[in-house]
Amino acid sequence: MIEHKLYINGEYTNSSSDEWIDIVNPATEEVISRTPKGTTEDVNRAVEAAFKAQKEWELTPNIERGKIVRQLGDEIEKNRATFVELLQEEQGKDYELASGEVDLAIDYFRYMSEWARRIEGEIVPSDRPNENIYIYKKPIGVTAGIVPWNFPVFILARKVATALVTGCTIVLKPSQQTPNTAMEFTKIIDAMEEIPKGVYNVITGTGSEIGNALAKHEQVQMVSMTGSVPAGTKVMEAAAQNITKVNLELGGKAPAIVTANADLNVAVESITTSRLANNGQACTNAERVYVHESVADELIDKLKQSFEQLTIDDPRENKEADVGPLVSKDRLEEVEGMVNDAVKAGAQVVIGGERAPLEKGFYYKPTILTNVTHDSAIMQEEIFGPVIPITTYKTLDEAIERGNDTEFGLSSSVYTEDLNEAMRVVNELKFGETFVNRENFEAVQGYHAGMRKSGLGGADGKHGMEDFLVTQVVYMQYNNKKN
Repeated sequence: MIEHKLYINGEYTNSSSDEWIDIVNPATEEVISRTPKGTTEDVNRAVEAAFKAQKEWELTPNIERGKIVRQLGDEIEKNRATFVELLQEEQGKDYELASGEVDLAIDYFRYMSEWARRIEGEIVPSDRPNENIYIYKKPIGVTAGIVPWNFPVFILARKVATALVTGCTIVLKPSQQTPNTAMEFTKIIDAMEEIPKGVYNVITGTGSEIGNALAKHEQVQMVSMTGSVPAGTKVMEAAAQNITKVNLELGGKAPAIVTANADLNVAVESITTSRLANNGQACTNAERVYVHESVADELIDKLKQSFEQLTIDDPRENKEADVGPLVSKDRLEEVEGMVNDAVKAGAQVVIGGERAPLEKGFYYKPTILTNVTHDSAIMQEEIFGPVIPITTYKTLDEAIERGNDTEFGLSSSVYTEDLNEAMRVVNELKFGETFVNRENFEAVQGYHAGMRKSGLGGADGKHGMEDFLVTQVVYMQYNNKKN
């Protein structure tokens, strides 16, 4: 069994703690590796290394940083099969999605490398004579990257590529449930002499200790965290001690609105993908469906047929498996409890509604629930599992109002062939993303951000990159005396 180490200032090192965290394969329930349970002392060492490395890295020409970031993507591609295998083993992804996540991470490093020559300031006119006003964009400094368990390769890329290309150093905290891919990536960093020591550091451990220590450290200038609302709240509280910037992508409760004018085949295919991607464990997953009453029966029947065709299995043993395990026993029990409570409250199970009968692993059957009310827990609380509750509506105003009636504001979708309906929904929904007649999944050149409790700031594209920059304004007086 592999025992990982921390990575601080360009060297693998032991933690100051003698405690370890076991990493479990959710498909087999076997312990596959273990990582050190890092401490605040370890965080302090890593941040100090990143702080010392910041000046040299910031002064490295942008084009050189861009070349390094692109090379990181190239190196992941060379080891693509290893990353796919590790990702499936530690997180339970089906083969297609695991492969897609690794490919997206490769693409992200390459895409972000192209911004090296595009970090631009401005010159604006002054109100005074003999003066120019220059607006510079500079790296924010030491960043902390807190990575979740559900997309541990891609979100690592989001945080590391953006930090490095903008001239920031980073202390990375992988999820305590899925650190193996991050440690494999660290091997790539360690082998690249072009990256100065201290630019990239990794501390493993619990979020309660490592995340808190990073967020409240006075030398950390930004915390970029992807995770739950409770975890994000704790990060904000800790960061407030030093007025540290936070970039948070938190939970979601994405509504999918299906109108009477929808192409139901498109809606069914997209909702199936959007609900069951990563076994239902993504913040952007479609979490609730509002369907016009005139087409509800047909949509539900088609969705049931779609779910019936799905294969549940260990994704490492069966590459054709559509649905794998949930990430942990706790997650399985949480999803199971939410469905049971919904049924007790009157919900009807169209399909699923129970654990899958595999001998080992944390599997739950893809589930469709009807006869749910808008204000029920299953329609208001994030499920994070392969369960989709469906309710009907009479008017589009009603659907939009219910879609917006949530504490979250990350993703949403609408299915209609009527352009006027589509534009109404797009203009009136209050979510960071709205997908029209397609599955819920963003592009690297877009902007992934939420409203309300779904987070602050964002990622991807120009606007995501700029979150790692600060602005310096220079008022430049000059002497205009003539000889």
